[in-house]
Amino acid sequence: MEPDFSPLAELLGDDFDGYLISADGSDSNQLYLSGFDAPDPYTTLYTPEGTHLLVSTLEYGRAKKESRADTVSRLSDYDYREKFAEYGPLVGKAKVVAAFLADHDVTSLAVPADFPLGTADALRNEDISVEAETDDVLTTIRAVKSDEEVEYIHDAQDANEASMAAAERLIRAADVDDDGMLVYEGEPLTSERVKEEIEVTLLRHGCALDETIVAGGADAADPHNRGSGPLYANEAIIVDIFPRDKATKYNGDMTRTFVKGEPTDEVREWFDLTEEAFHAALDAVEPGATGEDVHNAVCDVYEAAGENTLRADQSAETGFIHSTGHGVGLDVHELPRVSLNGEELKPGHVITIEPGLYDPDVGGVRIEDMVVVTEDGYENLTDYRVELVVE
Repeated sequence: MEPDFSPLAELLGDDFDGYLISADGSDSNQLYLSGFDAPDPYTTLYTPEGTHLLVSTLEYGRAKKESRADTVSRLSDYDYREKFAEYGPLVGKAKVVAAFLADHDVTSLAVPADFPLGTADALRNEDISVEAETDDVLTTIRAVKSDEEVEYIHDAQDANEASMAAAERLIRAADVDDDGMLVYEGEPLTSERVKEEIEVTLLRHGCALDETIVAGGADAADPHNRGSGPLYANEAIIVDIFPRDKATKYNGDMTRTFVKGEPTDEVREWFDLTEEAFHAALDAVEPGATGEDVHNAVCDVYEAAGENTLRADQSAETGFIHSTGHGVGLDVHELPRVSLNGEELKPGHVITIEPGLYDPDVGGVRIEDMVVVTEDGYENLTDYRVELVVE
């Protein structure tokens, strides 16, 4: 995969010689620009003529094989150990980077808005001009996925579906005790037990995640409550899984709401309304529409039914109290926004559609699929049924 970095070259124009990132591979812009992943910070320099890496000797061989850089240099090539000993880690590293930049005829840099301040100041002391760019150019470039990237995301979503099925099977197989608590193999079925099943299933499919959401009852009324403790019959259980493929680093994202037993009339009404809003949002997805258009389609459905939204009341604490979705890629939350002020949708944008309703007195309901915008509409990357009641 060779990304089109021409917008980054346009950003540099005549004002800057290069674009510099100093971060480890967990920074998605660093990973994308360099094509290289390492646990310790390293330096990537982009110029219109080429991309250049500065790494430790430990990472040198792997960077030469795995990165997309035109050249790879070692800290030791610039006497880093001696400079470290004489000037300390910050200034010593800045002197090394300055020498590296000089080898590529770079004296003026654009850097990300979150570039380390101490590093920037140390480079300025080496007569390197450093200016933060605020257009978020790399993130905007990353938002439009290649066919290969879409396939990576689809693979992560396939693993996601396997883990969702595992979670649903546990809930479906559970018995209900006299107190309405779900019981599986003689033990209370807890959020933690369902999360364990999700994580094990994802590992078997080459994916992992730091955390996930299995939230029942009142916990489900907070969209980002991870959930804890026993699960109960007749209550909505929100399962939101957002794994990352360990090989490609691309993410999936999906949410389903389950009830073991008989949902209350209000939960059933909320689920049906949310499914209507979900389909209204999908109908609005096409190139040239905006994320705001898609979000408004959801708000129109909810507001027409008398439900509160943040569009109608920006301080609302119940009802539809989040955006309709977000971009997905190397980060599980990235551009474009599917919300008020959401950007124009373009072919290659991968976005979630996830309307929901929340109230501590009722619980919560959310449905989420992930789709890619195409030339004439969208393709749904999720193939998992939407069904409330599990028996």
